[in-house]
Amino acid sequence: MMGYVEKLIELALAEDIGTGDITTDYLIDPVQTGRAVIRAKESLVLAGVGVAQQVFEMLDPTVRIAALHADGTTLESGTSILEIEGKLRCLLTGERTALNFMQRLSGIATHVRSYVNTMNGLPVRLVDTRKTTPGLRTLEKYAVRMGGAANHRMGLFDGVLIKDNHIAACGGILQAVARIRKHVSHLMKIEVEASNLQEVQDALEAGADVIMLDNMNGDQIREAATLIDGKSLIEVSGRVSQDTIVRLAQSGVNIISVGALTHGARSVDISMDILVSAPERYLPAVA
Repeated sequence: MMGYVEKLIELALAEDIGTGDITTDYLIDPVQTGRAVIRAKESLVLAGVGVAQQVFEMLDPTVRIAALHADGTTLESGTSILEIEGKLRCLLTGERTALNFMQRLSGIATHVRSYVNTMNGLPVRLVDTRKTTPGLRTLEKYAVRMGGAANHRMGLFDGVLIKDNHIAACGGILQAVARIRKHVSHLMKIEVEASNLQEVQDALEAGADVIMLDNMNGDQIREAATLIDGKSLIEVSGRVSQDTIVRLAQSGVNIISVGALTHGARSVDISMDILVSAPERYLPAVA
């Protein structure tokens, strides 16, 4: 994961800096040092501390950073998160990129924690989906875990999920499951999406390990759970909100997947303040 994150940081810095930080490079002496404090500006669940650290370390390996809280910690407004000392140019140039990562990831973790708290310990696994920001999936799914939920498959490569379009292309659930079994390991579970009770019956007959009840109403979900009766795991997806999640969790299902854990989260407010030490010299004035 670290090499992947480093590439993301490089892209983000290149996007922001381009050919150079015009403002900072003309105003700040290369040898001038300073100290920065990053603080929460609202109550939040923290995520992305390590990514923010890497931003500054990639700009200047000599920077000194103290992380005051770990990811997954609930913080109140005004709480200090990171203290950074080093070249002032590094601190100013890296500020926005570091904050962007931390605000986005902490926003997801905070949003997820609100769902987890609403469920209040009910024995159902809450998971995310692949509805993530392109390129940021690894980090966003990490933030989901920091918020207290779990991850569904990371991508198309690490889990079998036979969806409606696969079923249509193969001519039915039985045909699709039979075909996929010829190619995947016996250790890999097969999940099948079902949008009605007939498809649930077909998935059971095909021996699906997990049956996803897609966009079913409450009565349909309870009827499907009775039909399945422990023969496979039951996942519910679609029409899930904080207003409905407790009722769904009490309907006999095992897993609830919510795309809004990632795509519905807003970035939280985190800021950086700089304390400047006296420069040893000043750059000459620009005409």
